[in-house]
Amino acid sequence: MSICAHVAPLGGFVMALAIVAAPHGVHAGAWTLPEGEGQATVTGTWSNATHAFDAGGNTTATPRTEKMELQGLLEYGATDRFTVILNPGLQHLDIAAPVNATRSGFGYFELGGRYKLFGGPSWVISAQATLRAPGVFEPLNAAAIGYTDPETDLRALFGYGGSVGGMPAFVDLQLAQRFRAGTPPSEFRADATVGVTPWPTWMLLGQSFNVVAEGSAPPIFPNYAYHKLQLSVVHELTSAVAVQFGGFTTITGHNALQENGMLLGVWYRFGGKDIGLPNSR
Repeated sequence: MSICAHVAPLGGFVMALAIVAAPHGVHAGAWTLPEGEGQATVTGTWSNATHAFDAGGNTTATPRTEKMELQGLLEYGATDRFTVILNPGLQHLDIAAPVNATRSGFGYFELGGRYKLFGGPSWVISAQATLRAPGVFEPLNAAAIGYTDPETDLRALFGYGGSVGGMPAFVDLQLAQRFRAGTPPSEFRADATVGVTPWPTWMLLGQSFNVVAEGSAPPIFPNYAYHKLQLSVVHELTSAVAVQFGGFTTITGHNALQENGMLLGVWYRFGGKDIGLPNSR
């Protein structure tokens, strides 16, 4: 069965699917962990899409696409300035008729590190580099398009912690260049996170994830872009464990799926002090 057989009935839909289905990954903030301390998170997400943004940014009906992911993130402070990052993942992707494609198995496996360049009592500037190895090698499976080639992600990060209305708060900004091997175009990425802690064990998070393709490779990969908004709540259960619950949606884009979904995560801090919500690092 060829890719062309899947693409023909749907035009740009399958192209957009492979692009948006690619995980943005779980990235922590700009701060590095103290030497000898670590943090592990496991996040499950479920998303569904029945519409897509066309080349003009208008929404159009498409076959249902359902995606489930389980992503892990392990960070460890090798030194006070350098944090090692390990990010494995599992995925299940199902595309309804007339495509009728499905895939279950490993997603991308990410390995790298983040280095603190500059910092003060309330701010930090860091750089991050990770290598992303694909977990699937099925180029003829429409549900695997965009997942089969290695990638390199380079990021510049800025974090600032302060207060809003007397409540602890922080902002985290990231600019990234993702180089993608093979046919898919490389991407420019911009992520932003704002967190506010209205009560001692509760944090509210607002996040924006933005991806712009740097070129195209027709007919499989048209020029594309998408912008996601994610809102969630983090609750600290103990000094070492916290849980996160929220939802996300694709608010705009072109040649991309309009996804809606939810997430549930568990955070675990080890080897040092309390879990420390991000604004207190």
